[in-house]
Amino acid sequence: MVDVPELVAQAREGRPRAVARLISLVEGASPQLREVMAALAPLTGGAYVVGLTGSPGVGKSTSTSALVSAYRRAGKRVGVLAVDPSSPFSGGALLGDRVRMSEHASDPGVYIRSMATRGHLGGLAWSAPQAIRVLDAAGCEVILVETVGVGQSEVEIASQADTSVVLLAPGMGDGIQAAKAGILEIGDLYVVNKADRDGADATARELNHMLGLGEARAAGDWRPPIVKTVAARGEGIDEVVEALEKHRAWMEEHGVLAERRRARAAREVETIAVTALRERIGDLHGDRRLDALAERIVAGALDPYAASDELVASLTGN
Repeated sequence: MVDVPELVAQAREGRPRAVARLISLVEGASPQLREVMAALAPLTGGAYVVGLTGSPGVGKSTSTSALVSAYRRAGKRVGVLAVDPSSPFSGGALLGDRVRMSEHASDPGVYIRSMATRGHLGGLAWSAPQAIRVLDAAGCEVILVETVGVGQSEVEIASQADTSVVLLAPGMGDGIQAAKAGILEIGDLYVVNKADRDGADATARELNHMLGLGEARAAGDWRPPIVKTVAARGEGIDEVVEALEKHRAWMEEHGVLAERRRARAAREVETIAVTALRERIGDLHGDRRLDALAERIVAGALDPYAASDELVASLTGN
């Protein structure tokens, strides 16, 4: 058994091993997970969570690394959750993102963690919300969450981040994606990376056009800006940080930040509750209650919806 209070205290001091151990408890769904979350709850709420998403090859890892450098120059402690594809053999993360951010490995003000999706769709690992809480409680002022890069289905980051950044690159088919109802609907900030390539200006113009065709915005509403960068050379990164800070200030002024965080907490509670209920239902296979309901459905005495209502009532005691 782990001494959770001691581990949390060490994480608050910025000890990487303690932070790593806490996230491992989260990823492994440890029996002590409830104790960990209870200990972390009073310590969270101070971090600014930025999600970075986009199609594979647009330079998410390079951009994340450049943002880490910019925030470190500003004296901020930074946490990075780099969600990688899962290994088909071990189930662990393939660690590609972490390799590309190795320049920050020796910086005590930066904590980088690769997490495996383990089959979870939407571009994030299922345990990402709890891992974000760990980094928040550990004193990270900015948390960058880089998604796995699965294309247009990668929209879950919008429900986990305070600000969502969508990255594109010229010549990669993103112009076509801009016309579809995909990840380009979730952005608070759009970044056209690799802007030294031909077609960067055209991509930015098309993005601007698509944003103009979007839903009507009232005076004072946030209009997502478009920033061109060459992340590999650090060009445009300061402008990205400036845009992020402007969005954060706008959200705080209009109460959007608090509302997003409330919604995020509500989804987290719902997910935990549904998972617990699903586990209880899974334990019913072979249970006489489930068999009896199935028999009544086959006999035409009960419909599946009514049967499910009875099952939920029996599980919840209502």
